[in-house]
Amino acid sequence: MSSLHGGTVTFVFTDIEGSTKLLERLGERYAEALAEHRRIVRDAFGGRGGRELDTQGDAFFYAFERARDAVAATVAAQRALTTHAWPDGAEVRVRMSVHTGEPVVGEEGYVGIDVHRAARICSAGHGGQVLLSATTAALVSGALPEGVSQISLGDVRLKDLGEPEHVVQLDIDGLPASFPPLRATEEEPLDFGERLARTIQADVERQIEASFSGGAHESTTKLARLGAVGLLLLVLLAVAVVGVVLLVRLAL
Repeated sequence: MSSLHGGTVTFVFTDIEGSTKLLERLGERYAEALAEHRRIVRDAFGGRGGRELDTQGDAFFYAFERARDAVAATVAAQRALTTHAWPDGAEVRVRMSVHTGEPVVGEEGYVGIDVHRAARICSAGHGGQVLLSATTAALVSGALPEGVSQISLGDVRLKDLGEPEHVVQLDIDGLPASFPPLRATEEEPLDFGERLARTIQADVERQIEASFSGGAHESTTKLARLGAVGLLLLVLLAVAVVGVVLLVRLAL
């Protein structure tokens, strides 16, 4: 591993979507499909300067010296995967991610947050989709392969990463460009105080809304029945709720 390229490196992760279901469908022919998938990816990546760092089952981890070569490799691979005749008419859909950083070269390979970031971006994607980090997208914005453009997907919170990552999708002519939302990590759960405060606030809001439901005429009638004293009580109730919410949040 001492011969690994140092400095700025572009990582590519790939992974077959729904590999277990594909195995169940193809049975013994899954091995054939997996071998064809590996050949296609290796041809596309190796032919553009990619170095295979790891492969596990249906996943690959590659490194490129130039971001534009990494992007060109993913485009070539996706086009080849899409047009390939798979066994029994199956469809092998592969998610891919591309991220550029400056990792540390350790005794057993690249280490650092950039490796994890590239992997997390891949995990957020869907089969047939190529996702770029903001860094890579900026580097290749003026050097995309012919028939390829970028689609911003916005900031996404990725698992185990503190700050959101701006993710960009490649739009490749002739290939699907519409995918489900990214598999972003769920927001941190609310603590007890926050949940209690929201519950109290929502309950009071429902009660106030219910008291004025039934249309404009009925609401006007209710207002008339309440009078000044009733309206004052509603205002005081609302103020009291705000006070309780603040106390709960400060106490916990």
